[in-house]
Amino acid sequence: MRFALRTDVGCVRTLNEDAAYAGGNLFLVCDGMGGHNAGEVASAMTVAAMTEALCADEITPNIRTLRRAVEQANAGVLQAAGADESRRGMGTTLSALWADGDTVLLAQVGDSRVYLLRGGILRQCTHDHSMVAELVRQGRLTPEEARVHPQRNLITRAIGTGRRIEVDFFEEPRKAGDRWLLCSDGLTGVVCDEEIAAALSQFVGEAAADELMRLALSRGAPDNVTLIVLDDERGGDGV
Repeated sequence: MRFALRTDVGCVRTLNEDAAYAGGNLFLVCDGMGGHNAGEVASAMTVAAMTEALCADEITPNIRTLRRAVEQANAGVLQAAGADESRRGMGTTLSALWADGDTVLLAQVGDSRVYLLRGGILRQCTHDHSMVAELVRQGRLTPEEARVHPQRNLITRAIGTGRRIEVDFFEEPRKAGDRWLLCSDGLTGVVCDEEIAAALSQFVGEAAADELMRLALSRGAPDNVTLIVLDDERGGDGV
């Protein structure tokens, strides 16, 4: 995977609570929550725990190992929050992509996202764990209404908020030429899917990442913005 990673505090916040990792066959985006000196701790702890668990040379990607890594990250954040009053309630989203020779594995908690551009068609591969996303799935809100809903940032799942963590796992076949995007909601809150598809279609690698960040910042970026653009140059012939 060839990658380009970008992160920015945005135009309103004074602290970047996002954390990300890109290297080898593992890619992570986490969006911390919990206020000053808490959200950034939760996201950084989750990235550290995931990389420690999954980056050893002898580990072969599979759902069971990925699940165990997420559970370990959750336990670590929960313990740290319980040990320090100033960090009570901290947590983080997690969008993870872990690739092997034929398959891409995804893990999802919260409302950061993973997209796949294949054959010119953009698809969101993860489901947002948020109140407004659930209302959209129920047909009670339109996607357009959800984008401006006053409680659009209320997530229903996060790393570090309970001893038992509910995680979505997905498996996708790899295909050479696939372009992946992992991002925090600082991007998707101000840049729509059609614009994301256009940027990923028209630009490659570093240029695509720069264009997506430019779009977010040009819209005022009220939240931290983090994104990773991946180009799969070694995938197989999966469809």
